[in-house]
Amino acid sequence: MSSTGGAEVEKEHVDFVSAEAKSLYLRVIAAGGSIEVDETQLGGPYTELAELGLLVLGQGKTSVVTATDPNRLANRLSSAWQKQALSLLSQAVSIPAAMQDLSHAYQSLDQQFHPGGPVEHIHGLVEINQRVSTLVDGAEREVLTAQPGGSRRQSLVQEVMEGDLSLIRRGVARRIVYHPSARYSAPTRQYVERMTEEGAEVRTLEEPFTRLIIIDRRVAVIPVQGDTEKAAFVSDPGVVAYMLDSFERLWERSSPFLGAAEVPPEVISRLRTNILRMMIQGVGHRVIARNLGISERTLARHIAEFREEYGSETLFQLGWRMALSAPGSLYRDDEGEVLVNEETKKD
Repeated sequence: MSSTGGAEVEKEHVDFVSAEAKSLYLRVIAAGGSIEVDETQLGGPYTELAELGLLVLGQGKTSVVTATDPNRLANRLSSAWQKQALSLLSQAVSIPAAMQDLSHAYQSLDQQFHPGGPVEHIHGLVEINQRVSTLVDGAEREVLTAQPGGSRRQSLVQEVMEGDLSLIRRGVARRIVYHPSARYSAPTRQYVERMTEEGAEVRTLEEPFTRLIIIDRRVAVIPVQGDTEKAAFVSDPGVVAYMLDSFERLWERSSPFLGAAEVPPEVISRLRTNILRMMIQGVGHRVIARNLGISERTLARHIAEFREEYGSETLFQLGWRMALSAPGSLYRDDEGEVLVNEETKKD
């Protein structure tokens, strides 16, 4: 991506003529534009050039092959391909209009009676992704996403970006909330940088939250707890409004993310605060890592830094000293002074 934001155009060279055929053509030109050949020599590059129209083959056991002007071939192919390109472009432009009545029929599904009512459970990742893609592709106003977890594959990020850019370019607002771990993923940073350049808004939040997608404020998609291959598609206006309010609260607490590699100090500070809070509450390390969208290795690095900061050799000692220093601790008086010390703790 260029620093000016302009598109970089790469020239693509296509070899219409093989190297062997080119060599033969140049040999004919060097001989004055025509040569005599025995019919046993015909074939291979002779046939290739004849089919392209760059050589005219004579008849008989001894034939005269004559070179033709390559510009004629170029003009003929260019004209034919331009017509094909215009035809394809015309078809591409007409597809949305041709499918409009079918799209309206499909979008009316959420207004019709379903056995599952205003909440429909879909099982299977393929079916879920297909349903989400259809809803997102048909969005007219906005698509909001709360996306917990860490980095994603480059190929997946690229696929998602192409669809999201298409949404933005036709006027659909796009807002996304990630965990801070997304800031350490190069593919995600590239995606965020491109998306924000096009007008999307992306933020990160240093606390646990659930995956959520809201399309046009009329349909929300959430995972079904306890089943990683099931999702609930909610169309009840009251429930969707509640989920929208929940998303807006997440959005207000989150920090802007423009794709830069540098992680703001306040983001790291809030992440560490949440780690400390959950450790004091006795939450297991694996659950902490999953809730905050970081790896267990990253969590272990933060805990090692905590042990160094608190001067603790064991996790038990770390937990004790963290509890002592926590605001509102039972071991502090109203003025914040510690009511017990290491000697008292031993008794």
